[in-house]
Order: sequence, then structure tokens, then C-alpha cells
Amino acid sequence: MKFSVLNRGQPAAILDGLTTAVITLDHALRITYINSAAESLFGLSRHHALGESLAEAVARFAEHEPRLRRALETGSGFIERELKLHRSGEEPITVDCTVTPLLGGKPGLMMEILALDRHLRISRDELLLTQHQASRELIRGLAHEIKNPLGGIRGAAQLLEREYPDSEHREYTRVIIREADRLQNLVDRLLGPNRLPQKADVNVHQILEHVRQLVEAEAPTGIVVLRDYDPSIPEVHADREQLIQATLNVTRNALQALGGRGSGMIVLRTRTRRQVTIGGRRHKLAIQMDIEDNGPGIPPTLMEKIFYPMVTTRAEGTGLGLPIAQYLIHSHGGLIECQSQPGRTVFSMYLPLGDTL
Repeated sequence: MKFSVLNRGQPAAILDGLTTAVITLDHALRITYINSAAESLFGLSRHHALGESLAEAVARFAEHEPRLRRALETGSGFIERELKLHRSGEEPITVDCTVTPLLGGKPGLMMEILALDRHLRISRDELLLTQHQASRELIRGLAHEIKNPLGGIRGAAQLLEREYPDSEHREYTRVIIREADRLQNLVDRLLGPNRLPQKADVNVHQILEHVRQLVEAEAPTGIVVLRDYDPSIPEVHADREQLIQATLNVTRNALQALGGRGSGMIVLRTRTRRQVTIGGRRHKLAIQMDIEDNGPGIPPTLMEKIFYPMVTTRAEGTGLGLPIAQYLIHSHGGLIECQSQPGRTVFSMYLPLGDTL
């Protein structure tokens, strides 16, 4: 059975460029058109969604089907503000939904869905980028003030070592030099990589496989690393070594969260996302790399601070892994964010793919 689809002419191209999700339905509430924003919002493929009933293609709308049928029967639309769309096992999505009857021809509905969560995320991401840039400048200033006296302390210890070469004094000068070097290394790590990304076309799955092998070698018995890759993802223009470092930092963080449990699971996942806004710029396409673990989760009091330097829940931790990962992803024009609850923590890294809009 065939279903009519909007022509891929100018009107459809305009709808595809919107950040508002648009879905059109026929008299039986079957999908006749979805734009790119709707594909991204609900994680579905246009090819598979066309002709499917709305409740089956987008399970979040199943409970709202009776109201949509009434809108069809009465020929009157409605607007629902801050509508919560639920789905079992997933976080609800908050949207503004406008339903309008299609005029002329066969009866149907047009749904315009504005994801409020998405706009809140964009605002939060812009704030995170601003905070990150401010903290980088602060750290650079502090590092400059720390490195100068450190160099003087180390140099003085070396002079003392030459002046008093006996073993008793050498023990003390060695401690001074070793601790000065340790502080120097800490400052360098705070500053992050001291070179610009050396970009080339790289396969993100090769990067994730490299990280997976490293983490599996470090993981204690009982920790399982699973893969959930989208094989259709093309290569991305990026610095391979820096992406490995960023991904490894986040994955090791997940491993450490599971370390004391004796068992656990880490999932490495890749997906493509359409119409993604990063740092105020909208991209037609982006790669999303998820590192998920089923550990105890991040305490709510730390969620807003996890990307700040020196913030850690472990006594032996330095609190530098996530800030460095954030810096490396930002240097590629990307974004890293986190969602956490007991039993499920997901770090998502977004990398632009292709042109901006």
C-alpha cells in the first residue's frame, strides 16, 4: 500500500531547515511526512516512519492518540504548552505542541513540536562554553604565576646538590626537585595539550575500538565493555590522538565509577544527529558518541561541577580527566554533556559533521 508524501521541492526543503519538528498525518493518523528536526528529536528514520501509525513510530504519542482523533473528527486544532511526552525506560521530553487540521483535499493533521528541553540544553551549553573559557583564562594566569617560582625552587635545589654532593644532603635536594617536577606536571595537565589539533579524516569507530582495548586491559574481572555502533557514520575531520585521549578519559571515568562493584557494564555507542546546535552554531549533521555505565551515578551536588578542574569524588583522583576531555572536544568545535541517575550515567560527545547552517 502506497502513501502520499510531500514532494521534495522547495516547501519540503524549507520544512527540513526548521528547528521545529514537523509531522503530518493522514485520516488514520499515519505519518505522511516528517522533517529532519522530527527525525532527530524522536530518533527515527524518515524512510521507516512514512506510512506507520504515529503511535507505533513515535511511542511517546500513544497516550495522546484519542485527542488527535478528536481534532480530526471536529476539524479543530489545539495548542498544548509544556507537554510531557513519556516513554517507558526513558526520560520524558518537554515540548510545546501545535496541532492544525490540513485544509483542502483529504483530512489530516499537521503537528508542530518545539522541544523545550533542546532550547534549555542550548542555553546550558552556551553557559558551559563561557564558563570553560573563563576558567581556562584563570588557570593560564595561575599557571604562569606558579611556574616561575617553581623553576626557581628547582634551580636552587640543583645548585645545592652541586654544592653539597654528599648523600645526606642529596636526599633532601632530590625530594625538592621531585616535588617541583610533580607540581610542574600538574600545572601542565591543568593547561591541557600545548598544541593545536592536527586534523585528518578519521574513523570514530577505530578510535573507540582502540579505547575499548585499553580499557578492557585495565578493567577488573566482572566489568563488561559492549559496543553499539552505527556503521553508516562517515569519517570526521579531527585529531586522532586528541580524540583518543578525550574518549579514554571519559571511559576511564566510567571504569573507575564501577571499580568497587566487582561487576558492571560500559556501553560505547555511536549515532548521527541532525540539526544539532553547538555553541550557538547549528549543524546539519553531527556525530554523537556515548559512553554509558550502570554505576552508582554522579551525586546531584556535583553535576554542575564535574567539568571543573580538581573536582573529584575519589580520594586518589586528580579531577583533571573530564576537564581535559572537555577542552579537547571543544577544540574540535564539539560539545560534551552528561546525564546521570543511579544505575545509568551517560557522557555524550558531539562532533560536527559537515557544514553549518
